[in-house]
Amino acid sequence: MGGDHAPGEIVAGALAAVEELGVSTLLVGRPDEITPLLPGGHPPDGVEIAPAAEVVGMHEEPAAAVRTKRDSSLVRAAQAVRDGRADALVGAGNTGATMAAALLKLGRIRGVVRPAIAAPIPVPGQRPQLLVDAGATVDCNPEWLVAFARMGREYARIRLGIEEPTVGLLSNGEEEGKGDELRKLAAPLLADVPGFTGNVEGRDLMHGGVDVIVTDGFTGNVTLKALEGAIRATAGLVLGVLDSTPEARAAAETLMPLLLDAATKLDPDATGGAALLGVRGVCVISHGSSSARAVVNAVRVADELVRADVVGRIEEAVAGAR
Repeated sequence: MGGDHAPGEIVAGALAAVEELGVSTLLVGRPDEITPLLPGGHPPDGVEIAPAAEVVGMHEEPAAAVRTKRDSSLVRAAQAVRDGRADALVGAGNTGATMAAALLKLGRIRGVVRPAIAAPIPVPGQRPQLLVDAGATVDCNPEWLVAFARMGREYARIRLGIEEPTVGLLSNGEEEGKGDELRKLAAPLLADVPGFTGNVEGRDLMHGGVDVIVTDGFTGNVTLKALEGAIRATAGLVLGVLDSTPEARAAAETLMPLLLDAATKLDPDATGGAALLGVRGVCVISHGSSSARAVVNAVRVADELVRADVVGRIEEAVAGAR
């Protein structure tokens, strides 16, 4: 029930995921809104409905909403994972409330104080980078950034297939000692994390170099949304130029198919979603404007993480560092 295009796009994506991925799907929400969206008005094979009367809005205060709306689709979905009725939670609604529900119902991995969102950042012509934290924990202390780095590194092994991922600390300069108090305190602690290369700058995103970029959730979320805005602005600029003159429009007939193919690699719908690391269950957060295609890809990520035992592997990575 969460997201800008819920429940239509969410249900459509769930149905497509059943067909394309061979998974079964539990649709948690208001049956009277979900059922009309199903073929013939009935759940097909591989699809079930779990009733939940309430909905957490996109702009509600997360902790309060999760505490008071116990019959919300978000809380009920987290309960389904906790109780073993589902293997993973996928949602496109209120990010903060998704994290709060996951923490409340699933609990934290031992040794993890605060969770982090690992968001894939596209790198043209190369494998993606991971930005950790992309918005789960706004106010951090240095030790939490170290935990983010260890979790992100293990997640990069699973999602990116890198045996020894490299880690950088996002700062306002690559030189040692640069940054605010949080970064100055975190850098020496991160030196004990295998693969740590030192500070990286904002311009290092989308250019490779390091595999995991670690930061606090406030800076990470601002960075993520700045990148999204820059990509949209660049796309608008290119399209405007290609439509500016008759000669440009003629050239566009040749260039447009190539540009559209390149643009798919930067499309957020292609990544599906970001994993919430540090909770005792698989939780994938898709962006609020998710289309049906984005939902399919989010379910794909969740399925792969369940099969890879991401929770167990992160537990081992954190326990081994204590």
